[in-house]
This record gives sequence, C-alpha cells and structure tokens, in this order.
Amino acid sequence: MDASTIGGAVATRIGRGAGLFGTELAAGAAAQLALLASLTAGVDLGPRGWLAGIAYTAGLWTALAVAGRRSIRALGPANRVTLGRAMLVGCVTALVADGVSAGTRTAVLVALATCALILDAVDGHVARRTASASPLGARFDMEVDAFLILVLSVFVAMSLGAWVLAIGAMRYVFVAAAWFLPWLRAPLPPSFARKTVAALQGTILTIASAGIVARLGAIAVVLVALVLLTWSFGRDIAWLRRSGRANPGTERAELAG
Repeated sequence: MDASTIGGAVATRIGRGAGLFGTELAAGAAAQLALLASLTAGVDLGPRGWLAGIAYTAGLWTALAVAGRRSIRALGPANRVTLGRAMLVGCVTALVADGVSAGTRTAVLVALATCALILDAVDGHVARRTASASPLGARFDMEVDAFLILVLSVFVAMSLGAWVLAIGAMRYVFVAAAWFLPWLRAPLPPSFARKTVAALQGTILTIASAGIVARLGAIAVVLVALVLLTWSFGRDIAWLRRSGRANPGTERAELAG
C-alpha cells in the first residue's frame, strides 16, 4: 500500500459517521492529500515528505474532530479559512521533512508559508465579520500558528544553528510546564504586544528561509525574534505568577504564546 492510499484511508476514517462537520474535515483531509500529490508532481516530493504530511493530517484532523464533534455541527466560515491555512502548513511540513535545498523547493516552501501567514489575518477578520468566532476556532488558529513556527524554525536551524529551534519549541515547553504548574494555565489578558511578537516570528523565519538576507543578517534578525519571544513569554509568566499568588484557587487557563 503506497502513501497516497494510506492517506485516502485516513481521510475516509476522519469523516466517517460525523455528519456535516466530519464531511468537511474529510474533504479537507482529501484536499491536503491532493496538495501533497501536486508537490510530488511539481518538486518530486518523496516518501519522507508523504509520511510527514500524512502524519500531520491524521494528527491535526483527528484532534480537531475530537475537539469539535460534540460542540459544533459545521466548521463555519472562519474555521474553513483556518483549515485552508492548515493545509498549507501541512505542505510546508512535508517539504521540510523531505529535505529542502536551494532552488525551486525553497521558493515553493516560502510561497506556501507566506500564504499561510497572510491567511492568519484573514480568518480573524472573517470571524469578526460573520460572528463565527469560537473558543475552538481560537485554539485551532493558535495551534496552526504554533506548528508553522515550529516547522520553520526546524528549517532555518539547518542553516543557522540549533539555537533557532528555541523559537519553535518555546510555546510547547510552556504547555508542558503548565501540566506541572497549574498557575500557568490561568487566563491571560489580551495583549497587542503579545500578538505582534507572535506574528513577527513567522514573518522573520520565512524571510530567513528565503535566503534573501546574508547569513550574518539572518542570524541577527532571527536572534532579535528569539529575544522578543523570550521577553513576551517572560512577561506573561511573571503576570501569571503574580495572578496565581493573588488567586491561588484558579484552575482554568488559556495558554500563552
């Protein structure tokens, strides 16, 4: 059984018995596989890329199905945009896993990442315009953002050094720490600075991925991104710590990042 056949089975399983919501997810999974097939035709995506793309599709789509099956009947306009963005991230993941060298593959990766970053602004706008914002949608959007940053940091680390991985790993380390420190799960107040710093990570990593900046320049801008992200997380952690001391009974939280 080849990778595309396995992927088709994954798409069928995701959509089985879940009504309109499951049908939309299955259609999205099928579209993801079609995009992977287009990468095979266009840039000769190999087995490692296919396996990474299928694993990504199975993991993200299954998590979304479990999270939303009991709470929503259909994705809604904003979540459909986010789902489209998630497909682009799946393609970036496949390319990085398969090995990207200078040339066409890098150009395709940068184009896909750029489109995903642009759509990040679109889904929020659509959510506000159509009154379709939801906790699930916000979490879905955040997870797609975080994973794109993680994958881009892996790619940039190949040329600039392993220290770049700290950018992609920081949010996941925070999540892991929250399992042991409940006060980290307290809700954070909205912050324009936090959103700006988060948006800069993807933009700077995409620029570094493109190879249009000299190595020293790329190191400098990525280092600035890491410093800003560290400051943002540090500020949020300090606020959560103060809040936890003031309200020791707080259990529930929205994750930082």
